Amino acid sequence: MDPDVTPISRQETFCFACHPKVPCFNACCRDLNQFLTPYDILRLKIHFGWSSGRFLKQYTSRHTGPESGLPIISLKPRDPQDPICPFVTPHGCSVYENRPSSCRLYPLMRGVSRSRATGKLTEHFMVLKEPHCLGFKNGQTQTVQQYIEAQKATAENELNDKLLPIISLKNRRLPGRLDIKAGHLFFTALYDLDHFRSQIINNGLLDDFQIDPSRVGIALEDDLALLGVGMEWIKKVLFQQFGAWTL
Repeated sequence: MDPDVTPISRQETFCFACHPKVPCFNACCRDLNQFLTPYDILRLKIHFGWSSGRFLKQYTSRHTGPESGLPIISLKPRDPQDPICPFVTPHGCSVYENRPSSCRLYPLMRGVSRSRATGKLTEHFMVLKEPHCLGFKNGQTQTVQQYIEAQKATAENELNDKLLPIISLKNRRLPGRLDIKAGHLFFTALYDLDHFRSQIINNGLLDDFQIDPSRVGIALEDDLALLGVGMEWIKKVLFQQFGAWTL
């Protein structure tokens, strides 16, 4: 059976609950097709206390988005022959507090469109009802807004939306697939933050980038601030003033 996808607004209600007593508990984690945002990776690597490079090597794979032409990072299954999320356990998600954004919103699907004229973002929500999911039976009735707040997804949504101007700028300035060098720069600045930090410290990567030195100092100590710097750096270096930068 195909899943049922129904549009819904922020103020409309739906009935859903997910917990160990639901008979299908963990079933949605056993058919892995999970893409990760830069903020997802930031939170997960901190969760494990690892460098971004170690996390990316152990838990992710990289390919190029067919439409965006940008590097896409996805979770690798625990076993190549069995598409189970590497973080699922019989008791639930082992990284639950730092689970990826799309897991946090499930069974909601969220899309965002951006006006080229004004830059304003418009959200679009849908409820995804998959055949295996029994969470819609005897669940809690709530609005989309209430569910987002209960799942603590507001901040994640806002941070993930910061990618949209970058994608829009890329499509205008460098349509198509990025070359190897540009793809590496994009991957490093947004996904491999610890490598990005080391290049700033050891190779003066931001020396010619107009940015407040105090902000750089903060970014070198704080991953979220560093991700913000990485996003601005990518917009200028790759999509406005593409020059001879190396990592």
